[in-house]
This record gives sequence, C-alpha cells and structure tokens, in this order.
Amino acid sequence: METAQKNRGIGKSDEPMLTEPFSIRRIRKETFDTFSLELESGRSGGGFAFSPGQFNMLYVYGIGEVPISISGDPTGKKVLIHTTRAVGTVTRAMWKLKAGDTLGIRGPYGTGWPVEKAVSNDIVIVAGGIGLAPLRPVIYHALANRDKYGKVVLLYGARTPEDILFWKELEKWRSRFDMEIHITVDRATGNWRGNVGVVTNLISRSPFDPRYCIAMVCGPEIMMRFTILELQKRGISDESIYISMERNMKCGIGLCGHCQLGSSFVCKDGPVYNYGQFKEIFGRREM
Repeated sequence: METAQKNRGIGKSDEPMLTEPFSIRRIRKETFDTFSLELESGRSGGGFAFSPGQFNMLYVYGIGEVPISISGDPTGKKVLIHTTRAVGTVTRAMWKLKAGDTLGIRGPYGTGWPVEKAVSNDIVIVAGGIGLAPLRPVIYHALANRDKYGKVVLLYGARTPEDILFWKELEKWRSRFDMEIHITVDRATGNWRGNVGVVTNLISRSPFDPRYCIAMVCGPEIMMRFTILELQKRGISDESIYISMERNMKCGIGLCGHCQLGSSFVCKDGPVYNYGQFKEIFGRREM
C-alpha cells in the first residue's frame, strides 16, 4: 500500500504541519462516549483520497490536535468521516462542536490495510471495541469490489450491547449473502440474545480457509495478542496477519518521537504492520 507521503490529500509536501479547514456536516452519536464526525472540505471539488487504514491529524482551533483513523468509505470521497471516543481534552472539545463548525485537518498519513494483497483470498476482520472504526473502510472497499475476494468475515467484540458501533450498518451487512458477521459481547445486558464472551472465541468456528486468507486485526493490545494466537492455531501464517498499532501518536510525521516502538515510528511506518515483520517488537511486553 502507498504511504500517506505518496497519497497526501491535504496540505503541501513542503509544509507538513499545515492544516486545511474542514466544515462539520454532522456529528453522529454512536455510543454513550463515542461519536462520528462527518466533514466536508471547502475547496472546489471537495475530493479526498485515502487508503483504508490511514489516519488524519484533527485540530480543534485553540485546543490542540489528535491523530484519528479515517472510518468512512474510501469510495465516497466527498465526505470525510472520523470516529473517536471523548476521552481527552481535544476529543471532548470535538464532542461539544456543532454542525457548521470548523476543524483543521492534515494528512492522510500512515500505511493502509493490505486490500490489494488480499485479492483472490478470504478476508478475516477481527475488531475489538472502537477498533472496528479503522477497519470499516476495509469492509466498504471489499463490498464495493466483492468479485475480487473470497469470503469476507467480520468478527466483532464489544464490552456490552450498548458499546457496539455502527448498529444499522452491521444489520445491513448481516442481511447480505456474501458476507459473514459474528458479534459477541463481554457482558450481556438488556435483551441481548447473541454470543457472550471474548471475540477470540469466534475464530475457531469461523468459515475461512487459513491457507488463502488475510487477517486484519485492530483493538486493545491484549485482545490483539490473543487474537494472533487463535489465528495461528487455525493455521494462518504470521505473514498473513496484519495489526494496527495506533498508540502514542502525536505529531503524525515522526518528529516528536511519542510513537517510537523500537526502531519503528508508528505514524510513519504504521499504524498497520505485518505481524510477521513486527512480531519481535510486538512480543516485547515492555513495549
């Protein structure tokens, strides 16, 4: 996949910290602490190119900026969507914004999910919690190019039914005959009658061919560690597993050093990594 340095849709290559103003079209509440921003560019054409898995730096004027993965449709380039939790100073300020307000955007940055490598293979997407947001563009891409792929399987785990993201889309995708979706929660509440337990429990009975499969995993690091173990038990090679390491990113261009993992800088070399090439670093508990 091309990196953002080759696929930059905003700003100038000689001014990496330059932001472009985007207008908020809509703020959609996803859960009690998670929301999606739908953004539109003011420039003529309004187009925006990105690869599934890349992220942008979002700047709230007078407050600060944060890196957030793009969670929208890569084929619908007029609207830019980011999904995040209101957990810090900047994201809480975003939560309070309204339609018509302006954010500064720069990017996209980082590596993308291996949608080209996955052609002619099964795609297995394993997401935990808000980890579904960075993987949602993969689903959009796979369904828009359905004839290029084998089985498309989504395994999604959330803490409770109330924490499940994108309910309406999940129901829509579930109604398709060319996609498998299995959802589980750690704790059942209300009228939940689905699976209960960690998302790794779904892997052993999922319908995919481990010999011809690309797995894409995003979620808390402990969830990703156990997911990798279960995928390995199914016979998927380390080189066919990809993980997202969205952590400690701050500047988006590898200058501040917050995202350094060993010799790798997540915002430049990631956030998507091939596990076969990254496992020595990922396996160190102190990292």
